[in-house]
Amino acid sequence: MSPIATDTRRPFSVNVYLPGGNPEGLKVVEKSNWTGRGLVIPRAMFGESKHREELNRTGVYLLVGPDETSALPRLYVGEGDPVKARLEQHANRKDFWTHAVIFTSKDTNLNKAHVQLLESRLVELAQAAKRCVLENVVLPGAPSLSESDAATAEGFLDDLLLCLPLVGYSLFETTITVPTDKHLLFLSARGIKASGRDTAAGFVVYKGAQAVIDDNITASAQEYLRTIRADLQRQGVLIPAPAGAGLTLSQDYTFNSPSTASGVLLGRASNGRTAWKTDDGRMLKEIQDAEAAA
Repeated sequence: MSPIATDTRRPFSVNVYLPGGNPEGLKVVEKSNWTGRGLVIPRAMFGESKHREELNRTGVYLLVGPDETSALPRLYVGEGDPVKARLEQHANRKDFWTHAVIFTSKDTNLNKAHVQLLESRLVELAQAAKRCVLENVVLPGAPSLSESDAATAEGFLDDLLLCLPLVGYSLFETTITVPTDKHLLFLSARGIKASGRDTAAGFVVYKGAQAVIDDNITASAQEYLRTIRADLQRQGVLIPAPAGAGLTLSQDYTFNSPSTASGVLLGRASNGRTAWKTDDGRMLKEIQDAEAAA
């Protein structure tokens, strides 16, 4: 199963409450018509946040921080019954994380089996999305649940995944469903071809897009482009093309901007707003400018 497609979602509201009045501090996250509650706790504030009642409940959590060798964040997914003891262990044993993101239920209806399924599914989604360096070595086994309990856990997961991007963690989206009125755009230069679409989540490049080999990276390619290319090759997203000429994307992949997308594929500095064009030659810049002026 995968996250809800963007074109089938209904409007909803999310309340982010700052108990300390600090935008960089503790955040409490609640979504309309949902029994879940999320906490985003900076590691520097973990000690003073341990009194929160949510940490004494059964829940699932993410530990997120920078990776020393990658442009992608490092992620660890876990569960606890309750979560507090597990987080205290990680505070002593894991050095990489800078933030903990915890989700529990306000009505305390999540049980150990529910959060084990949530943990398993989140690791599965992170492995598929390849938008982070995953700290979990193996995929946690999914527990045996009744049909109704599995539906409860999957419903909780759907809402959890809607909340995460709003607090800065878009780590689990594997496929972005783009409305059909969005322009299909093409990149053709340096002997490679690719197609994609500009979306609210980023620039989606479709599976099968071509990229130049590392030997053809030019001096104009900024270090972050080289790092992203290396990350994608380690993750198995950018692989040798079947015909042996160049590289290719093994799955749809969302880049943070059109320029990053085109720069990674071309192996050089690139203005994505002018590089990506419709099949009749209109640049993304022209489309965006026309839409802004309408």
